Amino acid sequence: MKAMLINAYGEGSVFEAGDVDKPEIKAGHVLVKIAASSVNTVDTMIRNMGKDLPLSPDTPAILGMDFAGTVEEVGEGVDGYSVGDEVYGCAGGLADLPGTLAEYIVADSQLVAHKPKNLSMPESAALPLVAITAYEGLTRAGVKAGQKVLVHGGSGGVGHVAVQLAKHFGAEVYSTGGGDPQMKLIESLGATAINYKTKSVEDYVAKHTDGAGFDVVYDSVGGANMLKSFEAAALNGHVVTTVSMCELDLTLAHFKGLSMHVVFMLIPMLHNFKREQHATILQDLANICEAGALKPVLDESQFTLDQAGEAHTRLESGKAMGKVVVVN
Repeated sequence: MKAMLINAYGEGSVFEAGDVDKPEIKAGHVLVKIAASSVNTVDTMIRNMGKDLPLSPDTPAILGMDFAGTVEEVGEGVDGYSVGDEVYGCAGGLADLPGTLAEYIVADSQLVAHKPKNLSMPESAALPLVAITAYEGLTRAGVKAGQKVLVHGGSGGVGHVAVQLAKHFGAEVYSTGGGDPQMKLIESLGATAINYKTKSVEDYVAKHTDGAGFDVVYDSVGGANMLKSFEAAALNGHVVTTVSMCELDLTLAHFKGLSMHVVFMLIPMLHNFKREQHATILQDLANICEAGALKPVLDESQFTLDQAGEAHTRLESGKAMGKVVVVN
């Protein structure tokens, strides 16, 4: 089968088209013909950093984690799937799991679900990693009706899903963005947009919460921005972070009694730990999509499998709005 390969890691490393053996079905797995995949920040990090990241596969590597496609073969012991079923998931592209920048993948059935019926293959492929990440963080923080939720980076991959899910869970949602296009997208998703370049945390906490702070802050920016999340959170509030590989002064978090939730959704894939939870979340997300409460935003630029490198460049440029998708 055709696959896009990384033969050497490092800044500026490129993909090369190659012909590799079609993967063989095995127990507990499904063979899927991939219709589309999407690019996540972690994919570009692996390509650039290679073995400096402990989750990077050996070269030559097939990267790509998200996919949507059609089941062509069902392994022994798999229930609930038949040949011809349309599925989506996040099931490869790291450690010893071959990725999705290829024509086929043999995916653990516990990492996939039936794709949303009302979404296209590219739309479905855009969801798994970012949607599981958003869902896990919000549910761990116990988001519920009547709460005020702030999402940092609401026009990004995880952020734009978190905005929609928080709204679906009944919260009053606010989100930061850095320009007119980002602000318009956030507003279109049903949240109140806040321009972090012109409004201080103190200003928007005072305006939108009467100075009390937000019940939950979902920080998809991370790093030093988490200090702003601590400042924006209410007493005994919750802060969710997806980017916490940094050193921070937790003094403010301590004196406000904050609970912090670190989301690293690759744990089930890396450690074969409670993988079935991903299938459950993906099925719930499909139901939410079919109810009209969640729809991924796709970047205006789409790419073919041969253009995998250009897709990575697009995401790294910072100019993409929504998810960057590769269509087979």
